[in-house]
Parts: sequence; C-alpha cells; structure tokens
Amino acid sequence: MCKKIRIFTALFFVIVIGVSAQETKSSELTTENSDEAKDTVVIGKRVKLDGIAAVIGDYVILDSDVEKTLIDLKSQGATTDDITQCQLLGKLMEDRLYAHQAVQDSLLVSDDQVNATSDRQIQQLTSQVGSIEKVLKFYKKPDLASFRAELFEINKLQMLSQKMQGKIVEEIEVTPEEVRQFFYKIPEDERPVFGAELEISQIVKQPEPSEEEKQKIIDRLNNIKQDVEENDASFNVKAILYSQDPGSKSKGGFYSMTRQTPFVKEFKDVAFSLQEGEISDPFETQFGYHIIIVEKIRGQEVDLRHILLRPEVSDEEMLKASQELDSIRQQVLDGKYTFAEAAQNFSDEKETKFDGGLLRNPVNFDSKFELTKMDPTLYNQVRNLKDGEISRPTREDDPRGGPSKYKIMQISNRYDEHKADFARDYIKIQELALRDKQFKAVQKWLKEKIDDVYIHVDSENRDCDFANNWVKN
Repeated sequence: MCKKIRIFTALFFVIVIGVSAQETKSSELTTENSDEAKDTVVIGKRVKLDGIAAVIGDYVILDSDVEKTLIDLKSQGATTDDITQCQLLGKLMEDRLYAHQAVQDSLLVSDDQVNATSDRQIQQLTSQVGSIEKVLKFYKKPDLASFRAELFEINKLQMLSQKMQGKIVEEIEVTPEEVRQFFYKIPEDERPVFGAELEISQIVKQPEPSEEEKQKIIDRLNNIKQDVEENDASFNVKAILYSQDPGSKSKGGFYSMTRQTPFVKEFKDVAFSLQEGEISDPFETQFGYHIIIVEKIRGQEVDLRHILLRPEVSDEEMLKASQELDSIRQQVLDGKYTFAEAAQNFSDEKETKFDGGLLRNPVNFDSKFELTKMDPTLYNQVRNLKDGEISRPTREDDPRGGPSKYKIMQISNRYDEHKADFARDYIKIQELALRDKQFKAVQKWLKEKIDDVYIHVDSENRDCDFANNWVKN
C-alpha cells in the first residue's frame, strides 16, 4: 500500500515542464503511421527517424518524447534510477488520455491562459541561465517564436490533462473512519516514518504608507482610467508602462481567471462584478491599489487586464515597525506576556495572530514543518533558534511583490523523527488516505477509458509491463 502511494505521488501528480522534440515532418515518413516507418534514405545514407511510440486518440507520442522527458526529469534534479522507459511512456500515455477526454468533456483552456503559462516559464528559464539566447541554445531552437510555439502545445496538453485529473478527484473525500481503516491496514513494520519537525510562531508588524501617499496612488490610477475611457488610450500599453505587478506587466496586465483561481478575495470580487469593457474604480488589496478592465466573459471564466501601483513606505515607518517589535520582544522576555499573548495583542498578520502567531504549513495546513521539506527561506530564519529563544526583528520582502514587513519568531515545539502514530500524525495520515482513495478512483477511470478510446502501442513497446492495459490484451 505504501509503495502504491509513493508511485502515485511520483507519477500522478508530477508536472514535467520541458520541451518535446517532435521535429519529424510527416512528409519524411516513408510509411505513414507504420511500425516500420523508422528509417529513410537521405543522400544515400540510412538515417534513423523519430519513431511513433504510441497513439492515444488524436495524440501521437514519439520516441523522442520519452527520451526528452527523461532528460527533463534529470535536469530538474529528480532521481531517475528507478524510472524505466516503459514507465515514462505509460505516464505520457496517461497524460494524453486525460487531455483527450478533457476535450471530449469540453474542459477547455483558453489560448491566453496557455500563453501566460509559457511566458512565465520563459521568464523563469531566462532568469536561471542569464539570457534567452542560452535558453534557445539549450533546447536547440532557432528562435524564440519556434520555442514559444512548441511550449504552447506542451502546456496546452498539460493543462488539459490537469483539468481532467482534477475533475476525476474533485469530489473525493475521506471520512475519519476511512482514515482509521487505511492506517491500521498498513503492517506496523511498513508504516511511514516522519522526519524531525518544528512548530513555529511569529509576530508581524506591517509598516503602512502615509495617507498622502495612498491618495497619490489613487489619483494616479483615476487619471489612467480617465485617459482610457475619454481619450481611447490603450489599457494594455498603460499596464506595460506603469504596472508594478511582475507577473502580468509584460503581458499588458493580462490574467484569465475563474472563481477558483488563487487570487485574493478583494481582487476576485471586483473582477466578477464588472461587465465586458468596464473599468473598475481603484481598489485596495494586500499588494497595493488596482484598477481592472474586463475584456471577455466566458461563462465562469473572465479575461481581464489590471494595473497595480504600490504606495511607497517611508524609511521612518520601516524603522518604527522594527522598533515596535524590539519592544514587544523585550516585554515577552520580561514575562509581561507569553509569545502567544503578544501575537494576539500586537501582530498585524490576521492569518496567524488569533492562533497565537502559529504558522500553518501551506501544503496541508498542519502546524508542523518537516525540516527536510521546509521552504529554504523559512528554514534559514529559524535554523539557529534555540528552544524558547526569540529572534531579533527580521525584514521580509514579499516575493509576489507585496509590501515588506518585519517579524520576530519563536520555535514553539520540536518533534523528533518517529514512526507514524495515528493520533499524533492524523493530518498526515488523512492526506495519505485521501491520496490512496484518489489513486484508486483514477485507476478505475483509466481502466474504463482505455477500453473506450483508440490506442495503438508500437511493437517495440508492447512487451512493456505497463501499470495499465494500454496494449488491450
């Protein structure tokens, strides 16, 4: 059972971000869609062509796709020693089957969504290696247009696959009794071991800009809105020139979203209150002040552009926040308050203050953070703290572009590495039980769909010991 969970985690939820090598033109194939179409004669020489590994519905998987997936996994630092070519081909066939069925079920993704994902990947790759020229050289692409076009096809397939997977498991839940049965069915000597963990609490002070600075930003956004409405200025161009949102600035402020898209509530409330072509008044979120224009409404999905401007916080306000935390820290050390009481009374972070400043793991909302899986930034902030010690005020800049803040931190509890215990580790066990139930639901779905969809596996791959009946024996 544990082995099944590990395989499910490694393959079902993996998102392989890479570029496939579907370079062979159909005109070069001597026998179209034939198992024997592996070779051709070019200027008197016999040259190996990219063969067809499998066909799933309307999707073709080439031999090079399998090889490229393995290379991509290695480039991402994944361990591939235990992953076979047959397993990779099986995973690629699963992805194509999900995507094929997503189209059949009208679970569509917009071109703008796909392009936005491709743009983010190109930006990330460029920042990692230093230039777009190095990216193109690594992926052996002659120009950015061809690289972007190939990324588009890969990302569209991946997003369709993810939508279909999400639909399969979206309503699956586990009851406490199912969790209990799942745990006690695992032999005691096979139960998972959880690594050393920490519980961490923090008190946050969020420096605020002056009222004059806020009004200055609001006036500026109102002027942009007026220019677009009265002078037919381009909202797209305005966003490129002035927006301070790094995630959308280069795309003219564009986002495509639904109610489920993980944006803050204030942003979604405004976005879904507008009509096509309407521009919002300036409004505030934790990231700053925005205006939004809605370009297209498609059922529950909205295409929009926005401009974000952030009021500046003065150095005096930043220093004041740090000094306030110094004072709070000293009062805790003097015994006037416990750390939890100080968090409830003085912290500016709504998400943690009413829980005594206790941080929650974003993966499962548990209060414990496993040391080997902690976010590196958080780990570096607490790694030298002793039990009961309170850190000095630390400045933290928001990687998403929100305002900077200061905080003090304390390790509330430490937990040594231990074998899973039902009461102590209920949330983690519940997560494993849910994954196991989702895995079984997906396997059932795959079995049914494999019987219904056209599938062809190349003769060289039919001896693979697939987890699913792709050969339809």
